[in-house]
Amino acid sequence: MDNERFSAYYKAQKIIPDDEWDSFMDALRRPLPTTFRLTGSREIAHTLGVTIQKTYVPLLDNLVFEGETIPPPTRIPWYPDGLAWQFNVSKKGLRKSPEFKKFHSFLVHETDVGNISRQEAVSMLPPLFMDVQPHHKVIDMCAAPGSKTAQLLEALHANDTATSTSIPSGPSFPPSHHQSARLPSPAFMVTNLDASIYPVLKLPASHNDNRRAVKKTPSQLLFDRILCDVPCSGDGTLRKNLGIWKRWQPMDGNGLHGLQARILQRAMRMLATDGRIVYSTCSLNPVENEAVVAAALNLNPEFELVDVSEQLPQLVRRPGLTTWSPTVDRAVNTSFNSYDAYIQSLPEDKRSDVKLMETHWPPSNAEILHLERCIRIYPHLQDTGGFFVAVFERKIKYRTSNNVQAPKRTAEDADPSNGIPEAKKPKVDTDTLMEEPEHECIAAPSVDTVMMDADATSTREDKGKSAERSPDVGSTVASGQSALADPSFKEMPFTFLAPDDPALLACVKQLNLTTSFPSSNVLVRNPAGEPVRSFYLTNSLVKSVIQANDYTRMRLMAGGTKVITKQEAARGMDAQFRVLGEGLPVVLPYIKSDVIMCADFGTLKALLQNYYPLCASFGEPFRSEIEARRPGSHIVRFLAETSMDTTLSRDLVLPLWKSNMSISLMIDKKAKSALSLRLFGEDLTVAAREQSKKGLAVPSTGVEVSAVGETRVSEDDREAENDGHSDDGDGEVQE
Repeated sequence: MDNERFSAYYKAQKIIPDDEWDSFMDALRRPLPTTFRLTGSREIAHTLGVTIQKTYVPLLDNLVFEGETIPPPTRIPWYPDGLAWQFNVSKKGLRKSPEFKKFHSFLVHETDVGNISRQEAVSMLPPLFMDVQPHHKVIDMCAAPGSKTAQLLEALHANDTATSTSIPSGPSFPPSHHQSARLPSPAFMVTNLDASIYPVLKLPASHNDNRRAVKKTPSQLLFDRILCDVPCSGDGTLRKNLGIWKRWQPMDGNGLHGLQARILQRAMRMLATDGRIVYSTCSLNPVENEAVVAAALNLNPEFELVDVSEQLPQLVRRPGLTTWSPTVDRAVNTSFNSYDAYIQSLPEDKRSDVKLMETHWPPSNAEILHLERCIRIYPHLQDTGGFFVAVFERKIKYRTSNNVQAPKRTAEDADPSNGIPEAKKPKVDTDTLMEEPEHECIAAPSVDTVMMDADATSTREDKGKSAERSPDVGSTVASGQSALADPSFKEMPFTFLAPDDPALLACVKQLNLTTSFPSSNVLVRNPAGEPVRSFYLTNSLVKSVIQANDYTRMRLMAGGTKVITKQEAARGMDAQFRVLGEGLPVVLPYIKSDVIMCADFGTLKALLQNYYPLCASFGEPFRSEIEARRPGSHIVRFLAETSMDTTLSRDLVLPLWKSNMSISLMIDKKAKSALSLRLFGEDLTVAAREQSKKGLAVPSTGVEVSAVGETRVSEDDREAENDGHSDDGDGEVQE
């Protein structure tokens, strides 16, 4: 594998010393190791780490693969708390080789249910440098496929426990399109917009805001942490994307430079005064990296690069470049030392056609910008992909505590495309931008996912205001708006139910929820805005954002997380509500503790081995307790214990469905399989599926009447809750 232009271009950039070139290229030609991360916000992470260390490390020790002895999985040394692992076998080898079948099956099942994220090691870096705290408002400007977004959500929920789940706020991708669906959060929103012209999101005027003496007007939503993992040429991923070897050419990076600069500029304008931005690419090209950073710093002198050299001390890195030589053509012509020199070399009638900008070249003040504070990761340093990271904050004198305004710039100064002929500049829809406060800084792009303040809770004032704003059932979420800003946007509306909605009151009573349950933050998604089937929960900040902005203008794909569904019962019976398996961590703190049943390890094993075991088949005291319960949704806590064949190291809380004569675990097939493999080292649910095929299969309607008045919820119903729109699924999706 080779590409002459690649070698010529990067040798000219002097990205690494000459004596390291061969080892650098050799590393690029080797397959990338398998790396994965245990999701840090789940209590299961510790258990999984122990399982890997005690079960799979010995199992894979000294295995011979393709003639070489392969070391067992090891923890990535620089990742906090030992939550990231590396196994020196390629993804293809792990998937197809019988030696690794058991370990591969473990990874697949735990990934399906969200306990593991299979993610390239260097891709884990940007969220770590963001220093996200549970009280922050966070936005991921370029979020697909969502591995980094999931990391950010984990950081927002870092203080969560099995009995206390905070409710952060922000946008998220639909479950079928986004990894973050594996970590449901009421603080998560997803928008589908161009990051380079991301519109201003409004917040309702605060009654405590004394800055506006005349009248209260909406304020702009600003973010404490912004991730710009921008689109790039991706040549740092050569080890896994072999096609790049053949098609790579340096003009790809030149063409992306303008977009990358606009996205970073937009982020600077959306940042709260004391906030932090992390800019990253999986490219080695300085035109996409240091050149973009330098352009942003020169246009925004109130910002500076943060020295993060003391963070992650075991990460081997190289400093950013202070000089580079962009090519002006595909032939890797890097002979021009400046933009002016290049322009002067062209005939006058050709100069207006130039696509390169002055910012492609190193600025004259490169040294004082401290570009060496950027981070460069090369494949031969720690057996990874190539990567680039830069961390921005405002200079001390421009932060809130000093109350000093940022220097004002003219429109020409703030335009990252300055120097491009007018015909070449991107068209910006000015209707999507709001006038912003003078003390805020700069202009830049838009976002895909937003997460906000995991600690956000409803205050009494919030509840009063929400009552004033909450629409009646069936009204649109943006109260007072009679027409949609973008009628072509086909997602279902977001309608918040009134706290006294009869269906919601029935749900709260039936599920034994406490009075602290945030009923005013429950929304539904269907054209009529009625509580037809699924209930979603947000926190107060997400609710404020949804209500203060037209959802079609935001192109809002998802908001909050689905927690409860309404289960239609047999004829003549009332509908039943049930807590979804993925929604249980969010709802659990609001369920009255005295209605949660306790069961032992044997009960859990029986529920995994059988789809619908009879209530009478269980031992005491669980048998008497479950038989005394009404049909419907229940919660059971399986107590930590050690048996002859396995150990349940901590309590496990799961939802059940009880019919008149039988019960069933209300988690989908993949979650059951993953749980069984983790506890018993084998998939006990296979027997239940085989039993079902032999004559006990559940009808696809989702409801089985096996005795008079007895209603069962089928496997299909657990896996495919559907309100008729894209973001209403109860199953798990693997990237």
